[in-house]
Amino acid sequence: MVVRYHDSSDPLAIFTMPPSNETPEEKAVREEREAEAQRISDQIDNELRIERAALQEQKNIVKILLLGQPERKSTTLKYFQMRYAPNNWLQERPFWRTVVQLNLVHAVNTILGALQDAFDDDDEEDPLPFTDKHHFLRLRLRPLHGVESDLKQLVEHSPQASHNWRSFLQARCINNSERFCRPIKHDGVNAPDVNEVITSCKNDIMALWADSLIRKMLQRYMVRLEDSASFFLDNAERLATRDYEPTNDDVVRARLRTLGIQEHMINVVEDGVSQTWKIYDVGGSRTQILAHTHRNTWLPYFDRAHAIIFLAPVSCFDERLHEDPTVNRLEDSFILWKAVCSSKLLSRTALILFLNKVDILEKKNREWCHGEPVYTLIRESS
Repeated sequence: MVVRYHDSSDPLAIFTMPPSNETPEEKAVREEREAEAQRISDQIDNELRIERAALQEQKNIVKILLLGQPERKSTTLKYFQMRYAPNNWLQERPFWRTVVQLNLVHAVNTILGALQDAFDDDDEEDPLPFTDKHHFLRLRLRPLHGVESDLKQLVEHSPQASHNWRSFLQARCINNSERFCRPIKHDGVNAPDVNEVITSCKNDIMALWADSLIRKMLQRYMVRLEDSASFFLDNAERLATRDYEPTNDDVVRARLRTLGIQEHMINVVEDGVSQTWKIYDVGGSRTQILAHTHRNTWLPYFDRAHAIIFLAPVSCFDERLHEDPTVNRLEDSFILWKAVCSSKLLSRTALILFLNKVDILEKKNREWCHGEPVYTLIRESS
């Protein structure tokens, strides 16, 4: 006679005991079933632990969306990185070299395009007195047209246009502690070759930008350079060198158009309290951004956002969108801001409005006061 004992402290033990007449085959099946049940139970417990840890982590994460016209938000994000993530900033700064070079070359090519238009303008009543020097400058700087295309391939090698350019450039580095990277080559474009062309054009770039007749041409034909173009052209002697390394000012002023959404993680410690800022830089045109606020595919970014920082440059009253030249930039910012404020998806989100580019507005104000008043231009473009 077999006597079985059970734990009297567990009232359910009697129901979970194996039967007294269990055969070896039945025991094997039961133990296999119990082992599988234990495995599933352990898996559920592990998933619950992961979920609890994720929820705890979410409590220390501040989700921020950065909205506004694509090329106007980068300065604010860079200042955040310099202020709150200085080590990561210093590691990333060398990879901006290609972008800075692209900004410089693009500015030069914009001037060369205007110069060619001036050469071809036969209807000008008071033509500018260009000389052979200007024709030779244009010819000697012609290789920069190909250089700009090459730099764009290095930076914007993805069809999504620059959303992962940093990872591409960083992948060519041996490690972050080394000063120089292995030669970057993509689709036949070699970075050292590009750098050599820019270096060889340094003196001509400086001569072009220093020429008073060129400045007069830009003013007469109302050629619009990027906000930071004059900074890079003024510093061409330093930038167009073989051993050039970007400074903080260079990176802050560098412009790179972004599409889609880029995520930036910044660890912020204030008064002994640590938080992680997840900043989502929402790039693209106004039409794309407005669509994002209504499409389910973008819900993870817009849903439960703690704050939206909206950048509205006040200096662009006389500028038009690149993607739609019929739309005034100031009006575009207003339309986008109105759409963000009225979005039900963002009804519980704190909205922070930055009216930036005031210094450029003051500069334009001084320039326009010599001619037509600023208020007339604003009224006509509104």
